[in-house]
Amino acid sequence: MKRARTRTAPKTVAEYIAQLPPPARPAFRRLRAAVRSAAPPGATETISYRIPALRHHGRVLVWFAAFSDHCSLFPTAAVVAAFKKDLKGFPYSKGTVHFPLDRPLPVAVIRRMVKARVAQSVGRKRR
Repeated sequence: MKRARTRTAPKTVAEYIAQLPPPARPAFRRLRAAVRSAAPPGATETISYRIPALRHHGRVLVWFAAFSDHCSLFPTAAVVAAFKKDLKGFPYSKGTVHFPLDRPLPVAVIRRMVKARVAQSVGRKRR
């Protein structure tokens, strides 16, 4: 029996982008730029759960990814709940927001969500 090919897990964001479907790459790059522009100094990109993430002081702040028909931001359930009004018209679930590739990316909302997540992370005590 022939084994199905699976993509290897990316080790860097550049490898992740190289594995994306070509139509998703421009939207992902815009999402990535918005996330990074709202990040605190010293935040670093990493791969976590096979998708890009932004880490600061040892904690993952947000995850972000692209798929064949949308990009996603994973800022935690509390941040998504706080931004429900701003996300009207975009599909979302408990901790994820989907941005369809055929619609403009709401960069200002994404930046505010990342900043809210940073504030949430700073407010938590380390265990």
